[in-house]
Amino acid sequence: MTTSPAALAIAGGDPIRTEPFPSWPVFDATEEKAILDVLHSGKWFLGERVAEFEKEFTQYCQAKHGVSVSSGTVALQVALEAAGVSVGDEVIVPSYTFIATASSVALVGGIPVFVDIDPNTYLIDVDAVAAVITEKTKAIIAVHIAGQPADLDALTALAAKHDIALIEDAAQAHAAAWKGRRVGAIGDLGTFSFQASKNLNAGEGGFVVTDDDELAVRAWSIHNCGRAPGGEWYEHPLVGGNYRLTEMQGALALSQMQRLDEQTETRTRNAALLTEQLADVEGIRPLKVDDRVTRHAYHLYIFRYDADAFGGASREQFLKALAAEGIPCSVGYKPLYKEPAFQARFADFPLTSPAFGGRPDYSGVHCPVTERVCANEAVWLTQNLLLGTESDTSQIAEAIIRIAAQPEALAG
Repeated sequence: MTTSPAALAIAGGDPIRTEPFPSWPVFDATEEKAILDVLHSGKWFLGERVAEFEKEFTQYCQAKHGVSVSSGTVALQVALEAAGVSVGDEVIVPSYTFIATASSVALVGGIPVFVDIDPNTYLIDVDAVAAVITEKTKAIIAVHIAGQPADLDALTALAAKHDIALIEDAAQAHAAAWKGRRVGAIGDLGTFSFQASKNLNAGEGGFVVTDDDELAVRAWSIHNCGRAPGGEWYEHPLVGGNYRLTEMQGALALSQMQRLDEQTETRTRNAALLTEQLADVEGIRPLKVDDRVTRHAYHLYIFRYDADAFGGASREQFLKALAAEGIPCSVGYKPLYKEPAFQARFADFPLTSPAFGGRPDYSGVHCPVTERVCANEAVWLTQNLLLGTESDTSQIAEAIIRIAAQPEALAG
């Protein structure tokens, strides 16, 4: 006699999980003491904590130079300006990413040129990048989406061939590694974010790393009001901003760094378990991980949902059922070029762009993989869901398997 699966929670059954997943951020008296020590010191900027954090994180990234800044968005702006991106320069960016990847380009006067993503990894499509390089292309921004490094072999070769800068957007990829080397300084410059959701969290903050001495000097100057390293306080050889990190943020980041490797190992272990348990679920396909990725940061665990395997039930119906089982989930990004900000930004732009054959106009941009992914395919689980026990992780798989066994209930 075959036992029928338990009713889905959306159909009146008991949810698989009723307890919350591990909360984020993770902190204790260590972080409290670090903040209070700075408070009582009276030295709230240009102090020892930021200097120590810069040294520690630069070494952690296996980079030669590093400078902390006030946010991940600012880190991208500083990297772009250090690389010489200016008004009218084209910068190639993926269409599936947070807005800062492209808005930072616009904020320094450049023109974001959006390209599609690989359907199996959601990372920037190298062939698509090659197809849009023009005489005005100044840089490529490779986003390590979800914590998986982009194809840095192909991208570094492509950038070198055309003498353009490769900037790694590693906002989601703290501790990630490509062929045994941590991401960030594999390209010409790399940027990180310490915003509250990130795997290394200081509330806000960012970082720029590079192995290039000249780029390092430029980045340092740009982040510190255009001053020269070792120069006078009121001497400004470059135009820059006050993008410095505060001592409290530096102290918090230092404390959180002590947790990073252990947390990354936990996420990696649980992600592998979840992938294994979902292997035979028709219609659920975790993103492919490149064999050259020696460490995935798993800021997100993303899988692809195929409605056909669920009787035509929409992704939104599936997400509603999964949430009812006690598993928080979301759909993630929209195609970035469809954001009205970019069309508005360049509506009266005085320069033409070879990539557009005239004034930048995003109304005609079409990236079919990105549009499919955003419309009905991608399902996101955030990094804190992977910080629990094996039992916690197995409940995620159990919920998905239960839903897959009775897709007819999704329409209810």
